[in-house]
Amino acid sequence: MRVKKYFLCLLLILLIIPEAFSQQSDPSYWYGRGMASMMREDWYGAAESFLECVRLNPAHADGNAALADCYYELGEFDEALLWARKARLLARGNLSLANLEASILIALGLLDEASVILNEVLAREPYNREALFTAAELDIARGRSGDAVIRYREAVRRYPDDRRLLVSLALVLGSLGDTNSARTYIERALLEHPNDYRVYYYAAYLASRENRIAEAVNYVQDALYHRPAYFPALSLLASLRYRSGQYQAASDIADELIRMNRDNALAWYMKGISLTRLGRNSEALNVFSNAVIVDGEDEFIRVALEELLISTARLEDPARARWAAWHFTRAREFRSRNLMEQALFEYRRGLRLNPYARDRYEYAELLRLQGYPARYLEELKFMQDLGFDQFDTRTAQALNDAIETYDSLLGNALFRRWDVDPVSVTGPHWKIAVFAVSDQASFFHTDAGAAASSYIKDILVHERNISPMDLPLRQASFSGAFREARESGADYFMIISAAENERDISINAELFVARTGGLAARFNSYRTGQDRLRNASRGIVDQLSAALPFRAELIRRNQGQGLIDKGRSDGVKVGDVFDLVRRGSITIQNEGVGISYSSEDISGRITITAADEEVSAGTLERNGFFDRIIPGDEVILVPAETNQQTVLPVQGVNIVPGDPELRALLRTLR
Repeated sequence: MRVKKYFLCLLLILLIIPEAFSQQSDPSYWYGRGMASMMREDWYGAAESFLECVRLNPAHADGNAALADCYYELGEFDEALLWARKARLLARGNLSLANLEASILIALGLLDEASVILNEVLAREPYNREALFTAAELDIARGRSGDAVIRYREAVRRYPDDRRLLVSLALVLGSLGDTNSARTYIERALLEHPNDYRVYYYAAYLASRENRIAEAVNYVQDALYHRPAYFPALSLLASLRYRSGQYQAASDIADELIRMNRDNALAWYMKGISLTRLGRNSEALNVFSNAVIVDGEDEFIRVALEELLISTARLEDPARARWAAWHFTRAREFRSRNLMEQALFEYRRGLRLNPYARDRYEYAELLRLQGYPARYLEELKFMQDLGFDQFDTRTAQALNDAIETYDSLLGNALFRRWDVDPVSVTGPHWKIAVFAVSDQASFFHTDAGAAASSYIKDILVHERNISPMDLPLRQASFSGAFREARESGADYFMIISAAENERDISINAELFVARTGGLAARFNSYRTGQDRLRNASRGIVDQLSAALPFRAELIRRNQGQGLIDKGRSDGVKVGDVFDLVRRGSITIQNEGVGISYSSEDISGRITITAADEEVSAGTLERNGFFDRIIPGDEVILVPAETNQQTVLPVQGVNIVPGDPELRALLRTLR
């Protein structure tokens, strides 16, 4: 009997094994398995199955298309485009594949190519639902959100219960500030799809944008009820806890996210900033160090780590030197490619972390090559004060020789002839407070506005006519920022916000008059690719510097000649004409960027005859019969066209090619 059972089992196994091998060699088996993984949103598992499917049958059109979908969801848009085009070659008449290719092209920023495909689809089917959706996404990528709203509304009229259209319209309206209409459409989507976890997630996002934190938490919890462990909802919940001041709860959720995926840099970032706010600095540094290992290109993680070191670690802490070394290496790479501005930034960032680094000599050398001999000499003398000449005989000799040489070369410089110290007499004339308001929503990096503010403030330190005030970056509200800036004596204050996706960032800066709280200007900076946070921050600083009127001070007078505290480095050139205005009589305008003063307060003019690196000299001309020109008078550039005594307001403008955060959210709706 046992022998009979043994032979029956053996026969059964022999029958099953060939069938299993037969299944695994069938492309449809792998395609079905991949689709099941897609339903679970397991994009890696799905891609693995679809790759096996097309390996067995390269002409499997649906397998190629599904692979394109997987790579699109994973953010690998170049690879997605490759598979989408293969699928279209296999199924030329499939309009869904054409729409997929257009969506991928939009994600890659190839907007004209996407437009050609969409026009072809809409010419064949004017009311193709997918094409209307993608065309609206194209409008948003081109910065035409108003056109997208019109297109979405027309599509919703034809397809009134479509989840994606209702949610998309709500998201776009929310980004435009039409919160009432956005709530109407998201509530309609909830009514039509009461069991869809994704609708609850987007409802939570919209509520968080409006700072309705409690309502957003309820929506997130509904999403998690319908889809437990839904990663985006957990990430949003962690952000909401953080914004509510529940830092331990945010840290606990971050731990859960890390357990789900240890390679998720955003979860590590959330853990680190939560621990920082809890004052657990050593733990936060360890977490940020792990986060850098996970994603070394994430600028927000590195900024958070560095700011924590700068604010809490001793100057002699070895950790400062270790993290500064990364910036010095990058600086040398930029310098080798003649990217001098980028190299200067990296040297300065590294020296902020480690002021005692011997790499300061390379930074000084770069200043010399850029044509700033006086600043080069300043750095050399500073290194001498730090004791750099004590390292070794060779270093000491080189440093002392360079100081002696440039002391001699600058012997006839203006500051020497006028017997002034350029370091002590030159200084900034605009006091700017930089803030981030804590109730700003962030889709990717929580507290992104504070990180951008930190970068902008760091760059402003090296702007020669702007002094960033040493005030807390994070403010609870606009009124708190206004009060802080006004009571601290700032001229203007700037509130920074950031919107981003996995590839792009848009930084928005609103500049306000500190005395009145009136809006002065708005600046936008959009960047993509590597170093986008740094480059976008630099863009905001450049716009601010260009908008602020030129100001200087008459620091010395010798008969009919005068010396001002700005030079070629500040854009001063021979032939420039400046008003000399009695100190304390200039008023910052209530709104806009500009200053006012009356003709009675003009003591005279100075026409520049010699411009040095740091200071400039010129001929003085009094205003009226009496000579009222004295050192300390403010120096204001005379407008070339109007020749009036009032500098007109300036509005900073920079067109942003679509809200990157909105674009990322719409992509998740595919």
